[in-house]
Amino acid sequence: MSYLQIQNISKSFGVGRGRVDVLRDVSLSIREGEFVAVVGFSGSGKTTLLSMMAGLVMPDAGTLTLAGRPVTGPSPERGIMFQTYALLPWLTVLDNVLLAVDSVSLNTSHAERRARALELLDLVGLSKALGKRPGELSGGMRQRVSLARTLALNPDVLLLDEPLGALDALTRGNLQQEIARIWESQRKTCVMITNDVDEALLLADRIVTLTPGPRSTLGREFIVDLPRPRDRKELNHCDVFRRLRNDITTYLIALRDESRRPATTAGVPAPLGLPAARVSETAELVAS
Repeated sequence: MSYLQIQNISKSFGVGRGRVDVLRDVSLSIREGEFVAVVGFSGSGKTTLLSMMAGLVMPDAGTLTLAGRPVTGPSPERGIMFQTYALLPWLTVLDNVLLAVDSVSLNTSHAERRARALELLDLVGLSKALGKRPGELSGGMRQRVSLARTLALNPDVLLLDEPLGALDALTRGNLQQEIARIWESQRKTCVMITNDVDEALLLADRIVTLTPGPRSTLGREFIVDLPRPRDRKELNHCDVFRRLRNDITTYLIALRDESRRPATTAGVPAPLGLPAARVSETAELVAS
């Protein structure tokens, strides 16, 4: 059954000649406890879509509901984690997380709120950095604080907007495993925006694609039928993983090529497969 329901939403910004139609007629149903990854090109409206799920932006048309209730604005039941850390630099790691705990735990004692913050920081592996300030932390550690702060809201839905995009490859890989571990332990409904197909395959139950913008809409979706827990090294030797990575990459490249064709050929369905050699364009796809 659908838990987070997106029905025929569209969104534009600006007016007159400056109007940009970002998303059109997007519909998506997400089950409770499901981990969904949204992949697409830069400018395809991924962040706009996630912001509407969070209630930070309202659609021009269509509806969003969570557990049957309309999404009309921000709420602690929908926690969002951005690519930027947005930590308060004058507060310690503990105090940054306590600030979030305090906002949703007004009827509990200070000792209970502190215990909750410590529990969350232990969950993300930062128990030894409680007294440090953001300026004393690495990028990966700051993102762990940001994750702990989002989890402090105890949201029903966790929204991740390319939270690992600015990290180096090694740190990114480690945090991917941390997110997978935390999701396995809590099984919250999760929607993650990412440009990394491998990351989506490592974490998600289902991958949905957005067509190139403007006026992006949903493309094909791919079921990630891989057993959990998933190990990146083992996945590289898994035939199902390699097939899915090839299918998704070639499909996205086909969408990109279709969007670049002259207007006279617009409307021709994108091919569902391309020669294997085209998979080498993955790096260009992610960077575009």
